[in-house]
Formats: sequence, structure tokens, C-alpha cells
Amino acid sequence: MIRLLGFRLLQAVMVAVLIGALTFLLMSLLPGDAAYRIAAGRYGYDMVNSAAAEAVRAELGLDQPVLWRFTAWIGDLLSLDLGNSLVTGRPVLDMVAHELGSSVRLAVGAVLLSLLIGPPIGIFAGLRPGGVLDRGLLLLSTVTRAIPHFVLGVILVLIFSVWLMVLPSAGHGSFTHTILPTLTLALGLAAVSSRVARDATVAVASSAYFAFGRLKGLSGTQVFMRHGLRNIGVPVVTYLGVQLVYLIEGVVVVETLFAWPGIGHGLVHAIVQRDVPMVQGTALAMGLMFVLLNTAVDLLNHLIDPRRRTA
Repeated sequence: MIRLLGFRLLQAVMVAVLIGALTFLLMSLLPGDAAYRIAAGRYGYDMVNSAAAEAVRAELGLDQPVLWRFTAWIGDLLSLDLGNSLVTGRPVLDMVAHELGSSVRLAVGAVLLSLLIGPPIGIFAGLRPGGVLDRGLLLLSTVTRAIPHFVLGVILVLIFSVWLMVLPSAGHGSFTHTILPTLTLALGLAAVSSRVARDATVAVASSAYFAFGRLKGLSGTQVFMRHGLRNIGVPVVTYLGVQLVYLIEGVVVVETLFAWPGIGHGLVHAIVQRDVPMVQGTALAMGLMFVLLNTAVDLLNHLIDPRRRTA
């Protein structure tokens, strides 16, 4: 356990340095005048001219060498200072914390909803492999997983907002605004978790220890609850760790589509406005969140599977 936590801490440090370097480099390689974009974000495109752009360039030191600016960012990061937004002037840490809270609510809701949808259906299908439910689940999960986030979101908007007119299509502020973006993320996660649960259930149901449990006189429910559920839970939880990439990627697209004020929505606006500290802070938060959630998955697997505690 100590080795695991130490490795994750080292991974977090490497993620911080690599994300900072890559985002800084990619933002520097974007075409166009960064000072003009920042000035436009501050004052509006109609109020920007070359004099305003030059003033912003001098104020923010954008004419300094790239290596010097990146070294300064690393120094600030070591003191836990992400700097200030080039557009709003507010501390990046405060803005990222506010946006991250909105994204976490959306992501947690999506994960919980996907666990309510995917694994139960997969378990029922795995108990009767080759049946109607199993074949239908294969078709449905394949189609759902193949649809991109923005297409799935648009389909849900057309159904529930345009045709049925029961849910708002975008925005935030009430519980109803969270339903469509949460469902968009959850369906993609559930599409694969159902297949993972189904395959794990088939493997458990055909195992020797499962058959031995029935031979001892235990009912199907007792054997499943005592010997099957934990063994099914390990690959499902592990899958969630792998699918965090899908979740983080989907948050960026879904938040932009539904105008949700989360970290993905903020990242898109920061890139357009060339707000480099905001881009770096946002990307850093997303990368560290990925490391943190993977650590949580490892710890949960450690609790579920007693063999990990004796290894």
C-alpha cells in the first residue's frame, strides 16, 4: 500500500511537469497573435486595436523568451501559485476550484448513474449467455459506445428538449439542467461497463468454485452473493479506472455542448482567449484528478479483493 501511494505521488509530480510543458508549448505554437486574443477577451473584439494588443504584450511579458516564461511558471507551481488569469486577472486557483466543483458534480452523477444502468444489466445477461438479453445488450452497447459524445448529446436534446419538451437543452442552475449532460456521459460509460460485467459474470458462473458452492447445497442467490459478486466487482471497478480517460474527455465536449460551467467549458474558452495560465491550471487539475481517481480505484480494489492484501 505504501509503495502504491509513493508511486502515485511520483506520478502526480511527473504529470504536473509534463502537462505544464506540453500545454505551454502547444499554446506557444498556436497561430495568431496571443496578445490580440487576450486583449479581445478583456475588452471585446470591437474595442481591440494594435495599440491595445501592444499594451497587453508589454504588461504580461509576452515578448519574453518562451523558456523564461515556462521556468517562471514552474517556480510559481512549486510555491502552489498557479498565477492569475491573463483575461480576468483573477487567481487561476480560485477559478479552477470553482469550475472543478461543477465538473465533479457532473462526473460523480454520471459514474453513479452508469453503475445503476450498466453492471446490473450485464450481470443478468451474463447469467444467461447467448439469450435475448445478452444479444440485445451486445448490439445496444456497441452502438452507444460508437456514437461520439456530441452526437449522443444532440440526440438526447432532440428527444427530451425539442420533441417532448420536458427538459432544458442547456444552462445550469437547477437539477433539471444536470439531467441531460449527466445522462450523456453515463450512457457511454454504461455501454462498456455492462459488457465488462457480463464477461466477468460468465467467467464466474463457469468457474470451479462457483460450481462447488452449488454442490454444497447453496442456492443460486447465495452462491452469487458470497462467491460471485466480489469477483465480478474487481474488473468492473478496474474498468472504471480505465474509463476515467473517457470521462475526462467527455466532460470537455459535454460541458461545451450543454453550456455547463465546468472545467471543460472553461478550458475551451481559455484556449480561444490564449489565457495560458488558465489553460495550464485547468489541464493540471484534470491530470491530477485522473491520478487521484486511479489511486482511489486501486484502493477500492485493495478492499474488494483480499488476495491483494496478502500479496
